[in-house]
Amino acid sequence: MRVGDRHFRTIWLAEDGRSVEIIDQRRLPHDFRVVTLSTVDEVATAIRDMWVRGAPLIGVTAAYGVAIAMREDPSDEALAAVWETLHETRPTAINLRWALDEMKRVLKPLPADQRADAAYERAAEIADEDVELNRAIGAHGLTLIRQIAASKKPGEKVNILTHCNAGWLATVDYGTATAPIYLAVEEGIPVHVYVDETRPRNQGAQLTAWEMAGHGVPHTLVVDNAGGHLMQHGQVDMVIVGTDRTTANGDVCNKIGTYLKALAAKDNDVPFYVALPSPTIDWTVNDGVAEIPIEERDGDEVSLVWGRTAAGEVLQVRISPEATGAANPAFDVTPARLVTGLITERGVAEASAEGLRRLFPER
Repeated sequence: MRVGDRHFRTIWLAEDGRSVEIIDQRRLPHDFRVVTLSTVDEVATAIRDMWVRGAPLIGVTAAYGVAIAMREDPSDEALAAVWETLHETRPTAINLRWALDEMKRVLKPLPADQRADAAYERAAEIADEDVELNRAIGAHGLTLIRQIAASKKPGEKVNILTHCNAGWLATVDYGTATAPIYLAVEEGIPVHVYVDETRPRNQGAQLTAWEMAGHGVPHTLVVDNAGGHLMQHGQVDMVIVGTDRTTANGDVCNKIGTYLKALAAKDNDVPFYVALPSPTIDWTVNDGVAEIPIEERDGDEVSLVWGRTAAGEVLQVRISPEATGAANPAFDVTPARLVTGLITERGVAEASAEGLRRLFPER
């Protein structure tokens, strides 16, 4: 995607051939800043403190973190240590574990003197593969938008509600939930996106809205609790969200608040789609509510917010009393029964074990 007149991915190899550069997403939309990560500790901090976020991008960042570690020490002990260090940063997003396991699979059989080069090569491949997966997700999701557009009056816009940020900032490029939207705009289909603010970190308001504006997508920011009202009044034609982990039976773990959107969509007969690349599927888990670990983040994310003042200064302010504690579960699980379909790189699957097996028979 483009920022101004320049194409950006969210992560790329630095000129020194060792470090990686990322977009520091904590500072958006007020400040576009690129940060260099040169050590495993810096990569771990970037993932844990959400300089990078979104399951696919977390996985790619971790892969490059392994490569950086192998450049410093290619031993078996170092490979095991970097796996542990990075794995503990974000427990819910399955792409993190998938990428770390993939790097270990590739590197473990190699002699130590070949590991660094092989690690950088595989990390770059994982990044490129993510772009192609998202492009394919976009193509399959575009078919759904076309179908809805065809059923409406000619030229009438398709209203899409999304939650959190499953855009290009959450991946290497294109995004998951946003990829069909971007392709629809490029095709000339009139669309309009309702962007959930997505408390507590406001990733809809800060990131998705920034993406939509930069790509020229008509959009409106709404508070999280407005989704049900919009659906009741026929103002939402479809919901598309992303996911950080999807179970083998089609349960979906995504940013907190997704479950409530799915309930409202079900009650109002609004199709509810989840866009995901296959590395986000955890084939070892069948009951998302019981088995997926839900990350509990710092309560300050609830109690404090960032914003820009009228004078242009970016400040963090407290919105609750100092003495009030805050709980901050970062994700919830939407049962498969509430999901209309899973948009993958291979097509749209029914949200069930059978539906996923039809698209991924090798599993």
